[in-house]
Amino acid sequence: MLTMNNVTVRLGGRTILDNATATLPPRGRIGLIGRNGAGKSTLMKVIAGTLDPDSGSVEMPKSARLGYVAQEAPAGQGTPFETVLAADVERAALMAEEEAGHVDLDRLAEIHDRLIAIDAYTAAARASRILVGLGFDEAAQHRPLDSYSGGWRMRVALAALLFSQPDLLLLDEPSNHLDLEATMWLESFLKTYRATIVVISHERDLLNNVVDCILHLEQGKITLYPGGYDDFERQRAERLAQLASAREAQAVQRAKLQDYVARNSARASTAKQAQSRQKALAKMQPIAEAVTDPTLVFNFPSPPPLKPPLVMIEHASVGYTDIPVLEHIDLRLDPDDRLALLGRNGNGKTTLARLLSGQLKAMAGQVAAPGKLRVGYFTQYQVEELDSDDTPLEHMSRLMKGANPSQVRAQLGRFGFSGAMAEQKVGKMSGGEKARLALALITRDAPHLLILDEPTNHLDVDTREALVQALNDYEGAVVVVSHDRHMIEASADRLVLVDAGRATEFAGSLDDYTDSVLGGKGSGGPAAPEGSKGKSSGNKKDDRKAAAAAREATATLRKTIKDIEAENARLTARIAELDRTLADPSQANASDRHRPAKDLMRLRGEADKALAASEAKWLEASEALEAAG
Repeated sequence: MLTMNNVTVRLGGRTILDNATATLPPRGRIGLIGRNGAGKSTLMKVIAGTLDPDSGSVEMPKSARLGYVAQEAPAGQGTPFETVLAADVERAALMAEEEAGHVDLDRLAEIHDRLIAIDAYTAAARASRILVGLGFDEAAQHRPLDSYSGGWRMRVALAALLFSQPDLLLLDEPSNHLDLEATMWLESFLKTYRATIVVISHERDLLNNVVDCILHLEQGKITLYPGGYDDFERQRAERLAQLASAREAQAVQRAKLQDYVARNSARASTAKQAQSRQKALAKMQPIAEAVTDPTLVFNFPSPPPLKPPLVMIEHASVGYTDIPVLEHIDLRLDPDDRLALLGRNGNGKTTLARLLSGQLKAMAGQVAAPGKLRVGYFTQYQVEELDSDDTPLEHMSRLMKGANPSQVRAQLGRFGFSGAMAEQKVGKMSGGEKARLALALITRDAPHLLILDEPTNHLDVDTREALVQALNDYEGAVVVVSHDRHMIEASADRLVLVDAGRATEFAGSLDDYTDSVLGGKGSGGPAAPEGSKGKSSGNKKDDRKAAAAAREATATLRKTIKDIEAENARLTARIAELDRTLADPSQANASDRHRPAKDLMRLRGEADKALAASEAKWLEASEALEAAG
């Protein structure tokens, strides 16, 4: 169990955590969420013990082993495989002691027993399996760390942490350096992790599928909500509604007290009552209004119409310095298309995106596009290359030459940079604000085609959702590369798999692709069933919104079925427990030990009825899911 008692942290004169208090359940999977800048990483550093709070404390069992990824990526001539194996410090020490050969037989027996207890002899296989899941094939596992980029070395650090199997696993946005495929594997791994997890993540699917509690950080306070992210959203909305209702009731009460004081203070007969009400007014603590963020804004300008196709690629090859990365590409992109590029990092997704944008020329084949085609291309490099000494207004003014100040400010306002925010220095902006500015800059001329390469890296969950909604309203075509599965599901209606030097349409759904990545199906994915795409309304935007709504409804059904199955398992176990107790009272648990047989029979009957009702609900939900699919 992990307990935070009145933790307060002040940094740079600003209070980040303000008497934050919460008790986390043992072996819980906790998602730590909050808006960018709320203090999530600060709280995790306090939990990890790398930052001392100004006041308050964090308590956990003394014997608990804590695991936290260091900020610096591992480097040197060691290999990923060696680095991961070395992360199990106890195993490495015992193996070294055994190999030294200077121990007596009793100590040698102790070493062997302990190595068996910690599963040391399967360590190599476990280390390799984790590295494969994070994108390192057999050959890549044995290359020097110095041959890898910082992002890939951070994957090694994550692999080492997972391999060490700490009792408290702390993960700060672990998918930031991962592609979609590695993110899928990580989610699958964490589902089966048998100790406590605290994870900072903006991945909606991970927060729904892995965690069982949400720890929400807002204005320095933390609140624990049971369930995943969708459960949190529902409970949070209910809480905000109750807060608004309480504020309204308090405003009515305050008005009545103020009116009474105003009418009765001057009269001797009622002066005492008026004074009493005045004191009540003074003691009345105002109920804070729900915090809203006016900068949660994305509004892409609509481009003028162009006749299809926007881009036609036939039998093309593309690459660098006469070496093709992708060959035999056949791809058509029409106005209002929504395309997601799938495939592991290094397979050529960015190369294909650059071909579509016109930044790369085809080595062979044909690429045709209208001369009037305008393309907005977002990459993380654009975020990193923003001038920290300039303001959003200065950045936009340089690019929108000839535009008047009101036009420049209007484009910035589409992305939440209005008033004083347009004149703040970029160097003082958060990563999410910089990403919004980059999106504002690349869409200044209303592009017909938006190409977004990992646009969500610095965006929190709320901002990602705002981006998805804006993309669904956007009138142009979109090509997206993202490790955020929710974004792909909600905004893309075509999938293209970039793999083994080819780029081909993926006929199945994203769930099918997940199965193929995790070993459920073949790499190409199954063909979509006949008629599975449903009827089109003729309006792509409406179709897209309807598809997103259908996916959302299906996701809710799948979660319902999962919850019902868990309840069925619990009831089945309870019935078996009662049957054992009735047959042999000595096997009774503490709560059943002193119950008479008639009470045990009654409880068994109630559990039996509850199981039957639950199974009926499961059948109903399963039929609904089948009908929706």
